[in-house]
Amino acid sequence: MKVSVIGGGYVGLVSAAGLAEVGHQVTCMDVDAERVKQLRAGVIPIYEPGLAEMVQRNQKEERLQFTTSMEQAVLDAEILMIAVGTPSDEDGSADLSHVLAVAAAVGDAMQHSLLVVTKSTVPVGTADRVRSVIETRLAERGVNMDFSVASNPEFLAEGVAVGDFMKPDRIVIGVENEASAAMLRELYAPFNRNHEKLLVMDVRSSELTKYAANAMLATRISAMNEMANVAEAVGADIEKVRLGIGSDPRIGYSFIYPGAGYGGSCFPKDVRALAHTATEAGYDAQILQAVESVNNRQRRKLGEILLRHAGEDLSGFTLAVWGLAFKPNTDDIREAPALDLIEAALTAGARVRAHDPKAMGAVRSFFGDQNQLEFFDDPYAAAAGADALALVTEWRQFWAPDFRRLAELMRVPVILDGRNIWQPDVVRSRGFTYYGIGRP
Repeated sequence: MKVSVIGGGYVGLVSAAGLAEVGHQVTCMDVDAERVKQLRAGVIPIYEPGLAEMVQRNQKEERLQFTTSMEQAVLDAEILMIAVGTPSDEDGSADLSHVLAVAAAVGDAMQHSLLVVTKSTVPVGTADRVRSVIETRLAERGVNMDFSVASNPEFLAEGVAVGDFMKPDRIVIGVENEASAAMLRELYAPFNRNHEKLLVMDVRSSELTKYAANAMLATRISAMNEMANVAEAVGADIEKVRLGIGSDPRIGYSFIYPGAGYGGSCFPKDVRALAHTATEAGYDAQILQAVESVNNRQRRKLGEILLRHAGEDLSGFTLAVWGLAFKPNTDDIREAPALDLIEAALTAGARVRAHDPKAMGAVRSFFGDQNQLEFFDDPYAAAAGADALALVTEWRQFWAPDFRRLAELMRVPVILDGRNIWQPDVVRSRGFTYYGIGRP
């Protein structure tokens, strides 16, 4: 099939490359000319394991092309996917300006019948607004042309997005007619051979499904972090509690790991947007508000532990930080808990020595020129001379460090384990003072 994907960012690029990988002819359009130039040269602007190779392979085999021309993207397509950003607005709602701008451009350029699909995470009712904008633009041109609008939310986890797209556990589509469903069945047939993964529903239910999934996962994280704080208050070990509740098949082990809070491009903005949608519909979504409140507090947790350990004035204190991205296997630092910790340490007067395998450039840009903030390519170099080491992002290479070497390098052997990946008794046996999340 001929597919155009509007937006060469995270969702758009993974979707375009994944669809090309199974044989579809895909045009990926982005307004950023420099980004398109880089993509044509095989340079990927984000870090996502396996994505660069897939993009390069499908360009070479002429199934994937990049353009800045909306006219070309519309003319090339049977199906056009909108995969542009929907950042949080000041009131917590999703900013749909990019989505609606694409709809207007589609209405201006459309020359034949088309299935327009919202791939971006959007509030309930967005497909109706997309339809209205396209209809208005067609009317202004004096054109009466048939088109349909559908919803096909993405369920991609950063760090494993290529695998999530190529081997999905479900494919949700929201359609307004059977013809749209048939086109999307054909599009996703290569991903649907093992067993039926396609879930066909109405458009509004599809739009809500994405928000509901992320809100449910965020709720589990915040609930577990709340339990960790209770465990700390009463002298229990949250890791033992986690095993005790995770063994219940009704609960399971997924997303019940206590830590320094969630971040990234999805959970924070989607929880806020869903709560805003509920408010607009006249419903007070108290659980969603609590999920966000608990997470905001949890993101400050490591900073609070640090100040409780070393005092409010950190002049002359050096903090080493391992892990800056909001999760492993990505360079995304949007709402990353490491940013809160670094900000708290710098504000208190500390010097910060940071390391991350992929996200140091983004954090350097975020903080700008800071004499008190340094970056190191080697994690042990970052720890040298430190009065404490904080583990914020659990990259695989951090799971089994050489604690003896760390103890020799650090000025004071203190560990702040923001993800509970290390065993307290082992760390303490190496001479460290150990602080975890909800652990004695």
